Amino acid sequence: MNKCRLCPRNCGIDRTQTKGFCGEKTLRVSHVMLHHWEEPEISGNEQDCGSGTIFFTGCNLKCAYCQNWEISNNGVGKNVSVEDLVEIFKVLEAAGALNINLVTPTHFVDEILSSLKIYKPKVPVVWNTSGYESVETIEKLKGFVDVFLTDIKYFSPELSKKYSAAENYFKCASAAIVKMRDVVGEDIIVDGLMKKGIIVRHMVLPKCSSDSIKVLDWIKETLGTTTILSIMNQYTPCFNAKMYPEINQKVPSIEYKRVVNYAITQGFTKVYAQEECSANAEFIPEFKGFKPFGY
Repeated sequence: MNKCRLCPRNCGIDRTQTKGFCGEKTLRVSHVMLHHWEEPEISGNEQDCGSGTIFFTGCNLKCAYCQNWEISNNGVGKNVSVEDLVEIFKVLEAAGALNINLVTPTHFVDEILSSLKIYKPKVPVVWNTSGYESVETIEKLKGFVDVFLTDIKYFSPELSKKYSAAENYFKCASAAIVKMRDVVGEDIIVDGLMKKGIIVRHMVLPKCSSDSIKVLDWIKETLGTTTILSIMNQYTPCFNAKMYPEINQKVPSIEYKRVVNYAITQGFTKVYAQEECSANAEFIPEFKGFKPFGY
């Protein structure tokens, strides 16, 4: 991968020789599981097998509070080939996965597309992303990805620079999300499960509810109030959050409720909210020493 330009970093590093900003060279998987804790359109109900989730190693963001820091920053994972990834798709399908859920996949987009060209799963393919994407990369996914499960983390460039080392986060994420809608078209939900479409996630950070309000205003103005919106209350101080006293705490209930109530008053028709108990490290998967599902 000469002069990598897959994400907004445009770091131009030859990843056949050295690691990119994302911390990775070639395709690596850190965890594979049937996941029951995504939004209901993705994970289904208690009787379903869950989402066939593949966590990739590395990340193009450097979030100070990353809950998955072992795989995003510490390189926990296993090298796999394009053919191995195809087999993982098939194993998850055989286990009853409702979809193939690709988590933090951006920096491996070329290898993932190679796998999908060999074998396109019969269930929907979900691109589970931080939102820090280039429009060109999202365009590549047309015809291969059915559902975008995307974050939009910040409106403020000051906040995104401080906490995620990405001053241009909103500029890039907002353009990418518009392209996602163009790529998949309108939402298609059958028997409560998303077959095509977009779910937009926003995790409220401590002392940042005013920024969250601006994010919601943008979603309303640009994507509309029928957008499926997931307002997350699972923030738990992890990794390097201790370096920033203002976010080295859980989100106060009053701040989270302010954001959820604002979404409702603005007319959003489908809003997912999380209970306060979701802000718990027990919900973070165990990555270290894990062997990928079926391998």
